[in-house]
Amino acid sequence: MSQVTTKQWNEVIANFCYEGTLVSESSLESGHINDTYLLTFHIAGLGQVKTILQRINKEVFKYPEELMENVMSVTSYLRERIIENGGNPERETLNVILTTKGKPCYLDSYGDYWRSYKYVPDATSYELVEKPEHFYESAVAFGNFQRLLADYPVETLHETIKGFHDTKARLNTFQRIVEEDPLGRAALVKDEINFVLERKELADIFPKLLAEGRIPLRVTHNDTKLSNVLIDNKTDKAICVVDLDTVMPGFSMNDFGDSIRFGASTAAEDEPELDKVDFSLELFELYTKGYITGCGGQLTEQEIALLPMGAKIMTYESGIRFLTDYLQGDTYFKIHRENQNLDRCRTQLKLVYEMECHWDRMQEIVRKVTF
Repeated sequence: MSQVTTKQWNEVIANFCYEGTLVSESSLESGHINDTYLLTFHIAGLGQVKTILQRINKEVFKYPEELMENVMSVTSYLRERIIENGGNPERETLNVILTTKGKPCYLDSYGDYWRSYKYVPDATSYELVEKPEHFYESAVAFGNFQRLLADYPVETLHETIKGFHDTKARLNTFQRIVEEDPLGRAALVKDEINFVLERKELADIFPKLLAEGRIPLRVTHNDTKLSNVLIDNKTDKAICVVDLDTVMPGFSMNDFGDSIRFGASTAAEDEPELDKVDFSLELFELYTKGYITGCGGQLTEQEIALLPMGAKIMTYESGIRFLTDYLQGDTYFKIHRENQNLDRCRTQLKLVYEMECHWDRMQEIVRKVTF
């Protein structure tokens, strides 16, 4: 995305319903997709109040108004459920700050879309599992997210990124890019390409089960990384699921699996030294306990039995996506150094291999935790 000019910045700030005087602003390096800023306002009688402002990546999200319609509908629904349960909706779900015209996002004169959220104070998001209890708490949070939205009319949600977790479509795109090889990089990653192609049957498993009526479509988050859960600084309890851009119809196993591929790894997603990357069965068991607890009985027996497959498929799919982006020239995921997407791909494929080595144990863990 293009650099934000001072004129554009001032226009955007003026078109949101902010209170007080802006006293500081800073860019946050969180996330691969959108540009995120932290604003601090001074409000008489209240002191300093922080706010999140984001520029939506319209190359990734083609229809920002539909995206924000999803966000507004889901957060409004969650707010009602949280109040019913005696919770605090100001901390337990995202709260959108409207524009001066009462809209959830602002289209500026430069053609960029912006949205803003209330900042949740005294809470932290973690990129890596620093404490095992944080990973458990994130599992409970995402499971609870599933539970609270169990009766939400899933068919009313827009598909914010078409085929986002359509593993078959991701595989087909990957195969096409390998054949086209636009930057001549395919020869450098033959082993990775072969690893993906040797496991292409994984892409058909969930679509077939859905077609047979054996698994349901649910409201899913679709980006269930540890960093998308806020942990209360005082209690160490998860309080809020954030980054709702990809909330849409999906499979509960994929939400579970995305957390596992990210959080049950012993290293960062872009770790260049693969010897440091291992799949932790201990963290897998911890997360499985938390997720099933959070779901509160909403998952079917079939969905529970397929949780390990969700972990494997989502890790495989992520590896495909990172490798595809590397072959295309790093056009989707932000990179901050050379070969970062390739390193991201290799960590995912290493985790898939380790899951295969521990497959029987993963299934035993699910059975033990559930029954």
